[in-house]
Amino acid sequence: MSFISALITVQLDAVRGRLPLLARFAYDSGDPYAVRATFLDGATPLARWHFDRQMLADGLHRPVGDGDVAFRPHGEAGADELRIVLRGPAAQREGEAVLFVEARAVEDFLHQTYAVTGEGEEFLDVDKLLDALLAR
Repeated sequence: MSFISALITVQLDAVRGRLPLLARFAYDSGDPYAVRATFLDGATPLARWHFDRQMLADGLHRPVGDGDVAFRPHGEAGADELRIVLRGPAAQREGEAVLFVEARAVEDFLHQTYAVTGEGEEFLDVDKLLDALLAR
């Protein structure tokens, strides 16, 4: 298994303008469909989200997502930013957060993940999974 991690600056869209935060984007080949994002205030984690890797990549080029996560390209010069909308559970009425991240930083991170697991090469090894389950 291989693990990729990158610290990326994100901008939280707030009432008084954008507030910079750090986000640790992480990819583990053991879970090839997922990208984990931990949003930080210094060293303190504020929130953790799991994104579908393909949806994240698609969001750089067109609006995608429904429900608790949505991505879309944003920017005056085409798609120089990725707009991320995160919504809390409706039952808890936690609202939503709108974040902006430089598209190039996300592209660079995704290219690193593709070096580990190529785009479209994700698959579930059912035999390996059954062996692991039966071994327990």
